[in-house]
Amino acid sequence: MTVGKYHVVNPNEGHPLPDSHKITVRVTSPHGNSYHYSDHVVEGQFAFQAVEGGDYMTCFFSADHKPSTTMTIDFDWKSGVAARDWTNIAKKGSVELMELELKKMFDVVQSIHDEMFYLREREEEMQELNISTNSKMAWLSVLSIFVCLTVAGLQLWHLKSFFEKKKLI
Repeated sequence: MTVGKYHVVNPNEGHPLPDSHKITVRVTSPHGNSYHYSDHVVEGQFAFQAVEGGDYMTCFFSADHKPSTTMTIDFDWKSGVAARDWTNIAKKGSVELMELELKKMFDVVQSIHDEMFYLREREEEMQELNISTNSKMAWLSVLSIFVCLTVAGLQLWHLKSFFEKKKLI
């Protein structure tokens, strides 16, 4: 959402603005599509939904003056969340409905928050289980290597004694 307001600043406060201070305003998209056009105005506003990506342009034109004059234009351009007029939205809609929606959103956020803490606790439990299993597997590996070496030693002792009895050694 994009909104804009503009007005020509009166150089002589307290006096009416001269007719020579009327301007022509045009707002265009990056592809040249016109979103707002006002001719011979002193003030105005525009609002549109930006659908094209890129830089939108506002041009202010004034009639050729003899002698030349300087004009000051007060221009306010807002887009996105800043463009929303929340006070009018609250007046137009039901505040109770908005409050109810906010409470629903708060409950959803709270449940997501609680779920995140639950998942963190579960992750800690899983890490402790992983560390415990790793430790047990390390001891089992050491025991397995010890058993293999013991069996290999017993086989060597048996073969040596067997060959000595057969007098091959």
